[in-house]
Amino acid sequence: MFIIPLVVFLVVVAALIDVITRQDSQVKHLPKMAWVLLVVFLPLIGSIVWFTVGREYSSLPSPASFRSPRVATRPQPRRSDFGAYGQRDTEAELEALEREIEYNSKQAQIDRLEAQLGERRGRPE
Repeated sequence: MFIIPLVVFLVVVAALIDVITRQDSQVKHLPKMAWVLLVVFLPLIGSIVWFTVGREYSSLPSPASFRSPRVATRPQPRRSDFGAYGQRDTEAELEALEREIEYNSKQAQIDRLEAQLGERRGRPE
C-alpha cells in the first residue's frame, strides 16, 4: 500500500538531485531553476519529463579524477594536421582548403551535368 507513494517520492528525489548536480550545458530546453520548480510542483509528471527530454544523455560524466574537466573533455587533434610543435601547419591548412575547393567544384560540375541530362531527357530536375 505504501509502495507506490514511496516509488514516486524516490523518483522525485532522484530527479531533483539529477537536475541540481547537472552542469548548465547538460540541461536542455529550460533553465535548471525551471526544471527544479517543475519537478517540485508537478512531482511525477515533472520527473518523467525531466528524465525523458530535460537532460543530456550523450555526455556522461567521466570517472572522478584530479585533472581539470576542461582538459578531460578537450578533443584530441589528429597528428597529421600538426607540425613538430603541436601547432597546425599552414601547409596542412592550405592542402585541406584545396581539397575542399576541388571537392566543391566537382560537385558543382556533377550538378550541372545532371541538370543537362535531365533537360535532354525532357524532364527538369
